[in-house]
Amino acid sequence: MRFAELVEYLKKLEATSKRLEMIDILSKAFSESSTSEIPKMVYIFQETLLPSFYDVQLGVADKLVEKAISKAFDVAIDKVKRANSSMGDIGLTAENFDGNSARSKLDVVRVYDDLFAISKISGEGSIEMKVNRIAELLGAMSPLEARYTARFLLGQLRLGVGEATIMEALSLAKSGNRGFKSELERAYNMSSDLGRVAEVFYEKGEAGIKKFKIEVMNPIKSALAERLNSAEEILAKLGKCALDQKFDGFRAQVHKNGNNVKVFSRNQEDITHFMPEIIDAVKKLKQDKLIFDSEALTYDEDTNTLYPFQVTIQRKRKHNIEEVSGNFPLRLFVFDIMLLNNRELINEPYLKRRQVIDELFSASGTISKSKIIITDSKEEFNKFFDETVGEGLEGLVAKKLDAPYSAGARNFNWIKIKRSYKAQLSDTIDIVILGYFRGRGARADLGVGAVLGGVYDDREDMFKTLTKVGSGFSEEQFKQLKRLLDEIKLYKKPTRVDAILIPDVWVEPKYVITVKADEITKSPIHTCGREGGSGYALRFPRAVSFVRTDKRAEDSNSVKEIIEMFEEQKKVALKP
Repeated sequence: MRFAELVEYLKKLEATSKRLEMIDILSKAFSESSTSEIPKMVYIFQETLLPSFYDVQLGVADKLVEKAISKAFDVAIDKVKRANSSMGDIGLTAENFDGNSARSKLDVVRVYDDLFAISKISGEGSIEMKVNRIAELLGAMSPLEARYTARFLLGQLRLGVGEATIMEALSLAKSGNRGFKSELERAYNMSSDLGRVAEVFYEKGEAGIKKFKIEVMNPIKSALAERLNSAEEILAKLGKCALDQKFDGFRAQVHKNGNNVKVFSRNQEDITHFMPEIIDAVKKLKQDKLIFDSEALTYDEDTNTLYPFQVTIQRKRKHNIEEVSGNFPLRLFVFDIMLLNNRELINEPYLKRRQVIDELFSASGTISKSKIIITDSKEEFNKFFDETVGEGLEGLVAKKLDAPYSAGARNFNWIKIKRSYKAQLSDTIDIVILGYFRGRGARADLGVGAVLGGVYDDREDMFKTLTKVGSGFSEEQFKQLKRLLDEIKLYKKPTRVDAILIPDVWVEPKYVITVKADEITKSPIHTCGREGGSGYALRFPRAVSFVRTDKRAEDSNSVKEIIEMFEEQKKVALKP
């Protein structure tokens, strides 16, 4: 496919906010593409070169692209800067100065490969080399191609295309209907690489996807837990089950292939660099290949006391790791395992997977197994819960004994319970920032007075508004929020956002914050769970964390969870 044809599809995607139209546009694009082009097109639609765990970044800033536009089209740099400042869009700036009247002969693979090559340029003189390569690429393009390439370089395509939408389009293009999306999603959850899944689908068809296997160094989407509020409810749901302690740390999925070790966060980010002591300990394990799920926490070596998340988060840095690890060493608690050498365990019953953990790991040391009990007794359940909370941990996760590891799914195979669930909405809620309201009065100088927050609706692949949050942040955090949000601001409502309340500035759904509130109420101005003119909202919300870098937008609480919490809240209110 010519790149000029692809950008016509990008233009159509940008022009619509209707998901079914997006699926149709994407499907037509895939139908007209070769197998070798499919994975690269998927990545472009995802607005990336490769999935995040590869840590491949273009490393390009506004000024660098402005220089490339100046060089490509022989325009004074000051003129380019003024145009970009006036238009507020690097893509329209490139398009404006591109005098090429004909579509280029560049194809999708050539453009993608050039962009990938640019991402690999580093070291002395790298800025000038990048400017030259980008200028050469832009100079060969038509104005429309230059528009979308410049935006892609700065991560500003912002098409609003969700992963579920891409998978439905792939299914429609290859199978003639959208029904195979669930199998594609299963494979994606096992690999976190939608381009690779698409390539297998196009090379080997439906049979290839059904035989899809997990691989070391390809992170598996984390299994997630539903929530209930009491031992009685959980035991009624699961019967005899395992009770696993719930830790307040970093989700850490560990991959070992010989002497090569990597650790991935719950949103598939490579976090290997800030866990040197963990890497050393994993390398000492005798097994050649391993994939296991765990929680990493900092602790006090003198008292053997675990620190809370607010302390552990200090480990997530790129510099001075040795100094920080000396002050706040990490300990890893293993609670599930998905691969042992050449034995895939992901579909084995939980009880068998736990037996493997018990054989491999001890209850102490840098790498420890989590502590569990197996019971169907309410008394034993509550006793273990109280002991766990008394140790400073969050609570328990009850696990169905015969359940597989449900990659990427939130279901009742795992059910979490925390002490806070026993009180009326004293639990925290993770929301994604959808926009912000400019500061007024004393906050005018801060630039942000409040943020519009929402939650994820996985049935529609949309974000629904839930609350407006203006308290809980310090002045410095408000200023930092302004800088972060302005980097992802949009000039129209994001395609995947359903909103009635309109902020001063829309932003790409990207950053998650944690909030607390007095209660969940009905509201006519929010779209979370909206029926009959009313949705759900938070009463007196306040932020209790800054941006959660360990969570994606889709990892925010769901509409379904908010509705369930509202129903549980009513039950609490009715109790005498």
